[in-house]
Amino acid sequence: MTRKLIFIIAILALALSACTTPATPTEMPTASEVDPTEVPEPTAVPPTPEPEPTEEPEPEVMIFTDDFGHTIELAEYPQRIVSISASTTEILFAIGAGDQVVGRDEYSLYPEAALEVENVGALWGEVPTETILALEPDLIVAAQIISEEQSQSLRDLGLNVYHQGNPLTYEDLYENLRDMAALTGHGAEAEALITDLDTRVQGVMLAIAPSSYLVPTFYELDATDPSSPWTTGAGTFIDYIISSAGGFNVASSLEGDFAQISGEELIDANPEVILLADALYGITPESVAERPGWDVIAAVQNGAIYPIDPNMMSVPGPRLVDALEETAKLLHPELFE
Repeated sequence: MTRKLIFIIAILALALSACTTPATPTEMPTASEVDPTEVPEPTAVPPTPEPEPTEEPEPEVMIFTDDFGHTIELAEYPQRIVSISASTTEILFAIGAGDQVVGRDEYSLYPEAALEVENVGALWGEVPTETILALEPDLIVAAQIISEEQSQSLRDLGLNVYHQGNPLTYEDLYENLRDMAALTGHGAEAEALITDLDTRVQGVMLAIAPSSYLVPTFYELDATDPSSPWTTGAGTFIDYIISSAGGFNVASSLEGDFAQISGEELIDANPEVILLADALYGITPESVAERPGWDVIAAVQNGAIYPIDPNMMSVPGPRLVDALEETAKLLHPELFE
């Protein structure tokens, strides 16, 4: 082996030795040199307690006392009401409780929607208890036209009966509306209605204020005997409407809510306006003018004889305001031109 070859082999051996020698590992910091991040120890979560059983609250009982001193208790607003008088029916529909009415008497004819409610019949005679019971009412409402004995006969059957008296003023009418609203859960609707009604009443008062003259007025209910027609005396809402509209009821001196007046008395009173509540039964201004001796009455001479809706005038519901407006215009047309 030549010296040159030996030298090459030695060089290769050194190169191979350098390729296989492990590299010196990089030094790692010790644990003491590292800032450990503090990790909070887990907090023990207490178990969620089981909810204790609670008793259902007793429903709050609503207590109402009617205008005749009878008390009724209701756990909820009634949903099956039988109205056995025209005014209570009108009021219920006017305050938005019409959907809760399942029965009405024969003479509840307004509003038109009331005609779709089952008719239980008239209450002039025997109370139609079987028909009323079949409707399963949770409340019966009645106005003053229904006798206390009739209402009591329904109470004796275990029924809730609320008996409402007739109003004497428009403020009384508003209170009747509020009472029905409290019974049925329609307070907001009733207050909106009352606001509208009172605005209209005050409008009439403002319109007739310039005149201090009270127009002598005769209100005819029934002239089956034209020599002594029936009319209304003092203390009725009809008398109140005539007075509020700027008139004077010439029969206000008669005793009783309804009375007959003789032809002689009427001629002496000499009304300037005659209101015909019996126009629905065929009485006309022309037939009135033909009555013996009536041709000297101012209303006949001036043609101031006017048909008027008796239901609007005598049913103690919201339409009493309609009656005031119409009566005022008939008595004082010059103030509403």
